[in-house]
Amino acid sequence: VTTTTTCYIMVATRKGTKTSKDERSLEERAASIKDVVKRINEPQALSVNLKHLQDIGGVSALLELLGSDEDRGVEADSVSQRRELLGSNVLPSTPRKSFWQLFVDTFDDATLQILIVAAIVSLIIGVYDDPATGYVEGMAILAACLIVSVVTAMNDYQKESQFRELSAANDEVDVVVVRSGQFQSIPVGQIVVGDLVCLEAGDAIPCDGVLVNYDGLDVDESALTGEPEDINKDSTHDPFLLSGCTAIAGSGRFVAIAVGKHSQWGIIKSHLEKEQEETPLQEKLDDMAAMIGYVGMAAAAATFIAMMAIKIFLDPEHLKDVSVFKHALDAFIIGVTIVVVAVPEGLPLAVTISLAYSTKQMLHDQNLIRHLAACETMGNATNICSDKTGTLTENRMTVVRGIFANVRDSVCKKPLKISPAAMDVIMEGISCCSTAKILPAVPPQDGEQFMYDSRPQLIGSKTEAAMLLLAQSEWGSHDDTELRRQNANFGKEGGSRLFPFSSNRKRMTVLVNKGETDWTMYHKGAAELILENCTKYMDIDGHEQPMTADQREFFEGVIQEFASDALRCIALCHRSQVQKVARNVSDISLAEVEKKLEKEMCLDALVGIADPLRADVIDAVATCQRAGIFVRMVTGDNLETARAIAKQAGILKEGGLSMTGEEFRKLPPAELDSILPKLQVLARSSPEDKHILVQRLNGGLMPETKEEWLEVHPGRDFETERDLLLPGYKEEWEKSRGGVGEVVGVTGDGTNDGPALKAADVGLSMGLSGTDVAKKASDIIIMDDKFSSIVKAVLWGRSVFDNIRKFLQFQLTVNVVALTITFLSALVGYDPPLNAVMMLWVNLIMDTMGALALGTEPPKLELLDRRPYKRDASLISLPMWRNILIQATYQLGLLVFLLNKGPELFNCEDGSTHHFTIIFNAFVFCQVFNEFNAREIGDHFAPMSALSSSPMFLMVIAFTIFAQWSIVEYGGDFTQTTPLSAAEWRTTVGYGAMSIPIGFIMRLVPVSEDPNSFAGLPGKGGTQKKDSSWLGALVIALVPFLAAIVYQLAWEVEELKH
Repeated sequence: VTTTTTCYIMVATRKGTKTSKDERSLEERAASIKDVVKRINEPQALSVNLKHLQDIGGVSALLELLGSDEDRGVEADSVSQRRELLGSNVLPSTPRKSFWQLFVDTFDDATLQILIVAAIVSLIIGVYDDPATGYVEGMAILAACLIVSVVTAMNDYQKESQFRELSAANDEVDVVVVRSGQFQSIPVGQIVVGDLVCLEAGDAIPCDGVLVNYDGLDVDESALTGEPEDINKDSTHDPFLLSGCTAIAGSGRFVAIAVGKHSQWGIIKSHLEKEQEETPLQEKLDDMAAMIGYVGMAAAAATFIAMMAIKIFLDPEHLKDVSVFKHALDAFIIGVTIVVVAVPEGLPLAVTISLAYSTKQMLHDQNLIRHLAACETMGNATNICSDKTGTLTENRMTVVRGIFANVRDSVCKKPLKISPAAMDVIMEGISCCSTAKILPAVPPQDGEQFMYDSRPQLIGSKTEAAMLLLAQSEWGSHDDTELRRQNANFGKEGGSRLFPFSSNRKRMTVLVNKGETDWTMYHKGAAELILENCTKYMDIDGHEQPMTADQREFFEGVIQEFASDALRCIALCHRSQVQKVARNVSDISLAEVEKKLEKEMCLDALVGIADPLRADVIDAVATCQRAGIFVRMVTGDNLETARAIAKQAGILKEGGLSMTGEEFRKLPPAELDSILPKLQVLARSSPEDKHILVQRLNGGLMPETKEEWLEVHPGRDFETERDLLLPGYKEEWEKSRGGVGEVVGVTGDGTNDGPALKAADVGLSMGLSGTDVAKKASDIIIMDDKFSSIVKAVLWGRSVFDNIRKFLQFQLTVNVVALTITFLSALVGYDPPLNAVMMLWVNLIMDTMGALALGTEPPKLELLDRRPYKRDASLISLPMWRNILIQATYQLGLLVFLLNKGPELFNCEDGSTHHFTIIFNAFVFCQVFNEFNAREIGDHFAPMSALSSSPMFLMVIAFTIFAQWSIVEYGGDFTQTTPLSAAEWRTTVGYGAMSIPIGFIMRLVPVSEDPNSFAGLPGKGGTQKKDSSWLGALVIALVPFLAAIVYQLAWEVEELKH
């Protein structure tokens, strides 16, 4: 505690001091208050916080420091100054973006920017060169950009509408506070530091505080800490209350110590306001667009230089009458055409279509996608950091094994073979020795059908509810526990007596009146304590047997066994005819019960209770690991329980590390990086720990400047401590990682998971058990809370990524052919065989059709047999380049062949509309059949497989064929085509169909993906590196063929001259 604070406490005025003195001193005390609050309100540090609270003199000294009173609260006229100096209980939120803002944001995409520039240049030059129709290509590309932007903005706007901050109705909650000795009901946003806040069972805790008085107060902190058990609050062991949590039982008053953005929930909320960086797919697409743009500009520049060199230095006969300026303009127009052809304008549309389609399909697999890009990103996740409670486990305490009437039950599912008398004693003890309730599930409201929890509601102690559920299940023959409790007549005159569970005693007792002269005591509590007071045990027939030394040793072994497996061990026992031991049982006190009755008891059962794994978790974790994904558990629960659950789930393996948040946060960045590859379990972690872990893995939201670092570490020295304190800073992280981080998915259901969900590349929240805050911070909502649905998200993500690559393989083949033929034609002075309108159909309409066909392919389970791709891995793999180059070479060869031999084969005039229509038709059908080839991007050849599950693909193929037939037969002067005969149709379609056998042959060339492009754990799929030098050999082999094409074109030009 600072000297200022200590001095203040020593001279602090007593209760009852006049308000004016408080007013004058509040400003002076503000710094001291903030310092003390920071020390006693550290997340997940109860023992440290308690020590600091005791150091300043306890709750009474804290009240004096805050200028508050345990009876009067703060003075009403100090509220405004408190709000000004110590903050208000309002959390700032990012203002919503309008549709127009979202629409403008879509133009940040590099591909769209290049397209728009190329389209504008094409529009200007086209109108200059051909005022009548020159605008068509430029306007068409601009229209395509506009469609993509509108669709993207509409998607974003709808998602924002669905998942906006909690409604105003949910925010308008009133709380009761004491001010100037008067009870007042005020909106939650008006609470100030020092307010005395009243709390009842069921209330949400509106700010951080310290208990002043209480009566059996239990708090559910699972939303903020991940701790599955309710926490009993008292002034000695745990007086701290945290915003975002809920009071489950009892009542109390607490003094507010931190409000709004200064509270623990407020600190979490501040992390949620920061926006994440670009997704891996966005980065790859931007790189791809830039690369294609550079290639296109280089080809355009080379074409311009070559054409000008031919004019200036060679000046062939056919250019004699053309001026240098006119030739330069023609060369420039061709250069712009090459750039426009090079840029895959269908790429943004393909991405949008694929993501939008997959988003709708994933809804059927219980994945509600909030942000479209997260769909693809999840496919290449290399790490999943999973919460334990509610994600891996059911967040529902359950009896998983036990000893009942001296009979072991290892599953607690089927009816137990013990006598009815023994079962009746156990059922009576479970039913009566409990204050919990089991209520039917709440029926779903409108719109909640997808995220509806059909399980019964549990009210009260989760441990007691677990035993009631067991009794009401098939195991207990669906016993009517509520009827047994009603028959006991608790709280009625002459009825049974109840002494509730106490965290101090760690036990609970009820005295059940079974008649005027027959009272039975049922008792339950911590097994190791209860066993000491038992001198008998119940056997399978319901008879009481003496507790021998061997039998006691057996029960002690069971308790140790349960504890080693992280089970909570509860003992159930009874004592009959207690009216013979104590008189006036109906009026007996708790002290007398402890002294006279809670001994010489008969042990009925030992039950092991745990929050069990979800049924699908073990298989789902194994599938993730097979797919190369590193699964980690990050939880607020204790280390022993976390390790036990992680071992059951298959997360913690031999050689893996587990540690607590306290150990974790003390590590310097370099040391943490060295253990991250083995860190599988992080227990007792605070929200900040989970946030830091994600930051170190993916570099997201890492401090980049000195100012940002000091904002995270106020009062520390940047120069000397920047390499010693987590999370580190951007420059240091990039050096340690080579600038490339992991792709991290984070799962969580609680408020405490919010910052990590936001910092992750993909945040996955739980739809049933998740808080609204977690859902708001996430990218994907798992609607059924099953970890296996996360595996489906990975599968769909990989499918989206591959579908985009399939489209690229198809698209770039078209573009390589179009760009090369335009470039070569310009070099030899020959007009391109495909006119502008034909190119518009091939380059734009076909792009859209290709995006629809290949972007909507369904996923295959084999996708989970490979490792994820690195964040910086290229979108186009070596096998894809092989496929593109071989198909492009065939198509180029076919075009030159038809240019040269077409008139002779089809009996048409060389260079006529008829001749060029035949070339156009063959070229388009090459694309139609190559679309089948493009369904596979690796060595697997199955172009017709699973077509029945791809109806969109078949519809697109059918539409493309129909549209091509219409253009050829009825395009006329607009498309410069002429109808073809049946024989010409058969032949040109046959030329196109040759793409299929070419697709089989090209996959025999042994080219494989570079293993260095993969990340994550070694997967099952084959990623062994074949000799990739074959690709170089392939390119070399194709050079003579390309040279032959140039020679043929040049020869054709000479023929035309003569």
